Amino acid sequence: IMYMSYKKRIIYITILLTSLLLIISLVNIFIWKKESQEITKEINNLQNDFIFIEYEEPQEEIKEIPKKDKSNPYKDYITTTNIDFKELKKINNKTKGWIKVNSTNINYPFVQAKDNKYYLNHSFNKEYNSAGWVFLDYRNNFNKLDKNNIIYAHGRYDKTMFGTLKDIIKKEWYTNKKNHTITIYTENKISKWKVFSIYKIKTTNDYLKIYFTDKQFMEFQNMLLKRSIYNFNTKLNKEDIILTLSTCYNKNEKVVLHAKLIQ
Repeated sequence: IMYMSYKKRIIYITILLTSLLLIISLVNIFIWKKESQEITKEINNLQNDFIFIEYEEPQEEIKEIPKKDKSNPYKDYITTTNIDFKELKKINNKTKGWIKVNSTNINYPFVQAKDNKYYLNHSFNKEYNSAGWVFLDYRNNFNKLDKNNIIYAHGRYDKTMFGTLKDIIKKEWYTNKKNHTITIYTENKISKWKVFSIYKIKTTNDYLKIYFTDKQFMEFQNMLLKRSIYNFNTKLNKEDIILTLSTCYNKNEKVVLHAKLIQ
């Protein structure tokens, strides 16, 4: 009888623990879905209310404009850009720009904090949300541009934030030349960045350096070129300025994109 009683206790405890784990899992799923709905609504509101861009993609691949050449062969493709940064900054005064990556869902304003932790769990309106937001590395100064300018966001399964950055390592993305140019809008200018390296890598921080000597920068560029899963045939030099986009591919890996400023 004592043996049976002990055995039943073990069964009851097991059932209780299993039930608790199930409840916790369901609560976490509910919270994730709620936060996902909130971030999706916020994204839709921002894209519908604050961005008014009339833009035609050039049929040919956008190429680098020589620094001595003051003409812009692509100026006719940009008819008007009217992102309302004044209104955006009323919601978040740390707004630094707006980034668009072709053939992805990445079409968001990006922000900056005093560290690289705050926007891991705060949305654009600064409310707590585990989806986080798209943010510039706290060390960067996007007004003058550093040698390596880094933008992060979560790689969300619902494809918000940098969830679709994972698509860049798919053949259909990187073989389409229209995807090789990234556009960033700020209050004063539009900048074009030509992709030169894409890859998936075990989590590391060696591509997140910002300050270099000329020699270190050339070594850094060579490292990024060697890692790329596709040859974009882009030449680099010590005068170049780099844009880096980084997100989680899974718990142990990152997916990364590097582009150079071309105009």
